[in-house]
Amino acid sequence: MVVTDEYTEKLENVIKQMLKPIKGIPFSIIIESISGHKVIRFDNGDANHNDILVKLIEVAKRTCMIVNNEGIKRPRPNEVGNDIEQYVVDSLHFYKISAHKPITKSGKQQSVGYPDIEITTSQNHKHYIECKIFSEKTKNTSMRSFYLSPSEDFKVNHDAIHFIMGFEVYVDSRSGSDNVYKTNGWKILDAYQLECDVKHEFNSNNARLYKASMVLAQGNV
Repeated sequence: MVVTDEYTEKLENVIKQMLKPIKGIPFSIIIESISGHKVIRFDNGDANHNDILVKLIEVAKRTCMIVNNEGIKRPRPNEVGNDIEQYVVDSLHFYKISAHKPITKSGKQQSVGYPDIEITTSQNHKHYIECKIFSEKTKNTSMRSFYLSPSEDFKVNHDAIHFIMGFEVYVDSRSGSDNVYKTNGWKILDAYQLECDVKHEFNSNNARLYKASMVLAQGNV
């Protein structure tokens, strides 16, 4: 195939269109498209929904209490978000709520990726929880804080409510090279109402990056 200037220009225009972000996609549509399962909207008129919310409120309160008693020692706040998840799981178990890493479509328990936790209620209903942290300075900003990547082995396998538990954290003190993080508040959100954006990216891998024809010079130490 002869590559002409006209063809190159058309290809460049296609790539430019691909790179334009898509904004405001409903979370519920994203999940159903990827997994085939519906996101159930929280219903104040449903006794079962209210029952699990009451329990999650107690979970959030206990999580804050334990975190503030112990303090989370980390150099950076993004690492605190990973730690919060285990405190939430421990509190779920304390209140006799079955909680574990979600099972993928192939039957694996997987920690990486959305969502963080799968719970089972006393009525045998399945729901999901994603754990997040925020601060007073960041909670109203446009900083990206929620990520969801499509996967052929996705972790959502039930029609369910998708809860987000957000904890407001702050630096209470220092311990050596670490900050000691504590929390002064929590929020429980219904992810059904969340809107997401898509930002495309280009990527490659090490096999292509370090192939012989790419190397200009190398050495061993």
